[in-house]
Amino acid sequence: MKKVALITGISGMVGSHLADYLLENTEWEIHGIARWRSPLDNVEHLIPLVNSGNRVFFHYADLNDYVSLDKVLANVKPHYVFHLAAQSFPKFSFDAANITYETNILGTQNLLEACRRHVPSAVIHVCSSSEVFGRVPREDLPIDENVKFHPASPYAISKAGTDLIGRFFAEAYQSKTIITRMFTHTGPRRGDVFAESSFAKQIAMIENGMLEPEIRVGNLDSLRTFADVRDAVRAYYLAVTINPIPGEVYNIGGNYTCTIGQMLDSLIEISNLSERPRIIVDTGRLRSLDADLQVPDTRKFENHTGWKPEIPFEKTMLDLLNFWRKRVADKPSINR
Repeated sequence: MKKVALITGISGMVGSHLADYLLENTEWEIHGIARWRSPLDNVEHLIPLVNSGNRVFFHYADLNDYVSLDKVLANVKPHYVFHLAAQSFPKFSFDAANITYETNILGTQNLLEACRRHVPSAVIHVCSSSEVFGRVPREDLPIDENVKFHPASPYAISKAGTDLIGRFFAEAYQSKTIITRMFTHTGPRRGDVFAESSFAKQIAMIENGMLEPEIRVGNLDSLRTFADVRDAVRAYYLAVTINPIPGEVYNIGGNYTCTIGQMLDSLIEISNLSERPRIIVDTGRLRSLDADLQVPDTRKFENHTGWKPEIPFEKTMLDLLNFWRKRVADKPSINR
């Protein structure tokens, strides 16, 4: 029997790259959940497969609507579920805490209930976040799975709930949930609300003569370990296929650590700009509270699966910049 995978949030950066990975590396049938109003730019290249009914299938549903999820799970009956859909922008969560909690906490509850009802034997990847660790003391670096939660945003609080619900279903109902806490990951298709993608977009617009040579930034002192999204989705595949242990939690992340300011410098260095642009701190880009030390200890996951990051930071940044160069060229009216 052909294996069937279900990806929530297939139209997002991670979901679309996961679909690409599964298409190339498995023979699985791939079903994706998206809201009816979700932009399909990231999965535009998959539309011909969807239209021809060739391995890829889209379903409209919403995490906040249990009935819609119940119908999808009843019809698809997946062997693997990758739960990636979320309100994923930490800065926005300060202004929209309720919808963040509803989508990420209650939405996860809804999905796992539907899975418990229709596919109790499915292996379910619950995507938590490194943001659950929040305000980590420097002496606790690198962050392993046992560092206590200290969430620094409504988004982080919601992901702590997602994390706990995933483990609860494993312990209470014997659901085969695997929980990952992915640290900073980026690459092509990254939303422009995130720092590195916003910088790459602004640089591409400056190169194209659409902006004055200045870049608006938030907190440049935050320390991050960067991973490539394509390494991330490979990790997610391994998480559900290599001896999945229900209720286990894994930190996953890259191996290149730098400040946000240093990351910006790397983008400027590989740009076509003739001189360094002016850097302007935009208070609208600052969080009320920031998780400013995000450096992972990934040994537990690496020892379990053999996974290691393979794509160099420099390639990730170049691919991200080239992604925005193409977007800017194709859509000259794009906003910054």
